Amino acid sequence: MSESGQEAQVRLDLNNPVFQIHLLTLQKLERHAVLETLNKLRQMTWHQVYRDAGLKWEKIVSVKPPTGADAIYSLRISQARRATAYREGDFIRLLTTAPDHDSTYGKK
Repeated sequence: MSESGQEAQVRLDLNNPVFQIHLLTLQKLERHAVLETLNKLRQMTWHQVYRDAGLKWEKIVSVKPPTGADAIYSLRISQARRATAYREGDFIRLLTTAPDHDSTYGKK
């Protein structure tokens, strides 16, 4: 059984088809940067994720969360991109990687 609360180790869920398409179609350098961030995430606790200035974990209020999720969040996945995700227990469930800042927040 996993630890609970903010001291729990982050577990990655990369199974969302939209996230996979976005990840696998990135250019090599950008894809490598995203993979570095994913590797960093899997070594962190949730408390560290919330406080990490480089990730900039932010709640998105302009996007309706999927069923079962309290909220959708944005995080910096590379220098040029943000990802959307939500927390479910110890898992970070990654949804998308946006090519620009505004599309992360559902804006044109």
